[in-house]
Amino acid sequence: MLETSSGAGHQPELRSVTHCPRFQFCGIKDRRLYSWPKDRKLAVFLALNIEVFSYDDSNNAGLTGTQPAPNVSAYGWKEYGNRVGAWRILDLLREFHMHCAVQLNSLVYSHCPELVAFSDSLGNDVVAHSRTNSERQGTKSESDEMALIKEVTATIKQHEGKAPLGWLGAGLSESMVTPDLLAEAGYRYVMDYGCMDDQPIWINTRSGKKLLAIPYAQDLNDLGAILVRHWTYKQYADAVIDAFDEMLLQAREGEDALVMPIAIHAFLMGQPCALPHLRRVLAHIASCIQDDIWLTTPDAIFRHIEQLPAGTVPGDDKFHKTQRYLHQSAGGCRGD
Repeated sequence: MLETSSGAGHQPELRSVTHCPRFQFCGIKDRRLYSWPKDRKLAVFLALNIEVFSYDDSNNAGLTGTQPAPNVSAYGWKEYGNRVGAWRILDLLREFHMHCAVQLNSLVYSHCPELVAFSDSLGNDVVAHSRTNSERQGTKSESDEMALIKEVTATIKQHEGKAPLGWLGAGLSESMVTPDLLAEAGYRYVMDYGCMDDQPIWINTRSGKKLLAIPYAQDLNDLGAILVRHWTYKQYADAVIDAFDEMLLQAREGEDALVMPIAIHAFLMGQPCALPHLRRVLAHIASCIQDDIWLTTPDAIFRHIEQLPAGTVPGDDKFHKTQRYLHQSAGGCRGD
């Protein structure tokens, strides 16, 4: 409820706030324990964003900020990712025998089909990432948004031979009905809600179908770290390594099955000054590969969660809070 004061200069007081109606609060110590395949506790995936932008998009910000179209500097910077950066990143992943989730705009298929073909040849999964990052689906009418989702889905299915399981909105943009439309279009998971948790949860849609919200990086997203928080590439790599070490420790000691997403963009981490730091991250993860770590993709995470017993994951209709935290003593001993 919004209450306002009649005094001059006073700001409105919020006595309550709205909450997302698609899920309920459930702390991580209030959930059932489960594991990833082969009893592993930390799932790690790298999401490579491959995007296209309009040459005449005046909102396409680059190193020189927004300018009247055409912003040649901004367009060229983003285009570098498709012409050079993504290829270098994919080569680097191949060196470490790692796969990634390629989150791509569907217009990539017509703009640079060779790049998608190269990624497909390496066995990477495809996550739908709208049509282009020069538009936001959250500003569209419901009918126009559904038309967009169907177009993107059909394009990916035409080229990949199957429809994508997951969706990431361009700019993480959503309308009030985006999850409903995604579920109705056949999607099984969404990345947009992922920054709220270290574990997947089920979210509700109006049809009764559930969507899995898979963790997605915010602090470990190179775009926010480098362009918003102004970290150096070295600081970003250090943060990823620190997060990996800490999440592995938390997964081992807390026994929770956690997800660590790493989100990068081809036009950022594919730069020569960034690649050495990405190589350092991958080398660190590779050096720690052992029974506790599952190098994976969002598609594989969804398939694993889908086959867990009913009531295991928050948002499942049979899920009940466990109150595990009540069984832990002040000394930190774990309960059964």
